[in-house]
Amino acid sequence: MTKSLRELHDVELAVQAAAGGRREYGELVRRHGSAVRGLLRRMGAAPSLADDVAQDAFLQGFQRCAEFRGQGTFAGWIKKIAARLYLKRAAHEARYVAESEVDEAATPVDHAGALDLDEAMKALNETERVCVSLCHGAGMSHPEIAAAMNLPLGTVKSHVKRGLDKLRARLQPATDAGGRSSHVG
Repeated sequence: MTKSLRELHDVELAVQAAAGGRREYGELVRRHGSAVRGLLRRMGAAPSLADDVAQDAFLQGFQRCAEFRGQGTFAGWIKKIAARLYLKRAAHEARYVAESEVDEAATPVDHAGALDLDEAMKALNETERVCVSLCHGAGMSHPEIAAAMNLPLGTVKSHVKRGLDKLRARLQPATDAGGRSSHVG
């Protein structure tokens, strides 16, 4: 008796997809597509951009499926591909922003005065941004991120901690409405 596609584990599907199994890879896309798009949205991508980058990530994943060894989760592996593609695209598009339009000294706020997490995320280096996004945006554990990014667990933990520390420092208001320090001691 053969298993249906829905009954197969991600690793089994990936092995069959690496051998050219389009239906099997389609099942992986069905299982993980919304999670990949969700991660990209949490990283700051507009819905249409998240769809485009997710599609590119799954196409690249299909081409590189033989590289997936099953040591981590398939979801973590494909999310890593998507996160890297998004960061590359964002860096490429940033090159076209005129220097005069960028005020890096400004506090990251949107037009309503609320703190802007997307702008604060730009203060992180690429690895910190990916680790923080995968951990807190995609809900992946540190070991899953370590496996997906092929990094030591301690390195992932350091990147997440440093990234969160930078975000807290960047997003924490310096004073309250009365001009006093907002730090409670």
